[in-house]
Amino acid sequence: MPTIGFDDCVAVIRANDIGNYTVPTHGLYPFQWNWDSCLTALGQAHFDEARAWTEIDTLFANQWEDGMVPHIVFHKQDDGYFPGPEVWRTNRPTPTSGITQPPVAGFAVRRLFERAKDRSLAEERARALLPRIHAWHEWFFRCRDPQGSGLVAILHPWESGRDNAIDWDAALERVPTDGVMPFTRRDLLHADPDHRPTQAQYERYIALVQLFRGLGWKNETLHHASPFKVVDPGFNAILFRSCADLADLADELGEPTIATSARARATTGVEALEGLWSDECRQYLCFDRSIGERIDSHSVGGLLSAFAPIPAQRAADIAARIQELANVASFLVPSHDPTDHRYDGRRYWRGPTWLIVNYMIADGLSTARQKTVAERIVADSLRLIEESGFAEYYDPQTGEPCGGGRFTWTAAIAMEFLASSQGAQ
Repeated sequence: MPTIGFDDCVAVIRANDIGNYTVPTHGLYPFQWNWDSCLTALGQAHFDEARAWTEIDTLFANQWEDGMVPHIVFHKQDDGYFPGPEVWRTNRPTPTSGITQPPVAGFAVRRLFERAKDRSLAEERARALLPRIHAWHEWFFRCRDPQGSGLVAILHPWESGRDNAIDWDAALERVPTDGVMPFTRRDLLHADPDHRPTQAQYERYIALVQLFRGLGWKNETLHHASPFKVVDPGFNAILFRSCADLADLADELGEPTIATSARARATTGVEALEGLWSDECRQYLCFDRSIGERIDSHSVGGLLSAFAPIPAQRAADIAARIQELANVASFLVPSHDPTDHRYDGRRYWRGPTWLIVNYMIADGLSTARQKTVAERIVADSLRLIEESGFAEYYDPQTGEPCGGGRFTWTAAIAMEFLASSQGAQ
């Protein structure tokens, strides 16, 4: 079995480096993606701290005036990806998409700051990013939680980062596809169609884009207008963790107003998350806000909630649930329960294991002193890379590499896992 080292990870990240941002992988994803960049910066910091800060700065340079940070920035033309800027039509100085992605920036920036060797650089860059990240968080609560419940909704499956998760099936079926523009997918030129979302799902993805585009991308109106409104516990957990981390960072930088506001958001959010807990499933469940019902889907979204500062007993229950999954999966953590008839171990987010999710779950469980399960997740992750390379994601039963290859954030997370493993020795 080959041994993966830091140099292997660095080579992948450098190969996907465009100068002031990285692409997830050439061909399949030729632009800058939001949460990809934030997590990539964690890896870059191991060998070039200044470059890591630049990665996040480049993303936030394209923040919208209302605070939203888009999920894609189209820095240059590339016809190899659909939908491109000609579909989104957001009318930005640098073209962007019109939706967002999981807000990991607060977590990533605090981690970069606390590990920094160049303290003056870290303070300068973190201080500049602090109000911009806070503005993004506040945008979520203003535009995606208009009733003040403490929980925010995603309005498009792509916002979740878990595009074709089983969680969205029923809600997505209610999205009308009448009048959807004819289109040609580009993803199938770069990846096995059996690993990707279906054509029917894509039609609904584009239907939502067309709806929002027709409303002029006015974020204050989209929540009411969207037929797809789902509260994802994993997405919310990332937001609450980032709020808590941003509060701690603001304290260190002498910004008490931001600290107080961000900490209150995190506390209120974690309390509200309790309404999504299922004793029967021993995890959090998604909630379909359009019809006011919880979604019976045992996905990794409900386990990812461990990333937030949830109650200790909840973290222990999630750890026990993951131990159960270890009995039916060779590699933790599958993105859906393999015993569910809807599970598909090779199709994107309907079963495969993703290292970025493993990283966040392991981090949260380790903080909650559930170290046995956290260490198993790290060990499985490193074993996947050693056996199958830096894939976008993996079949949790066979370890088969799926999706794109030589993937940037997989290499970045591998560096994080290698560093933690070496530190534990």
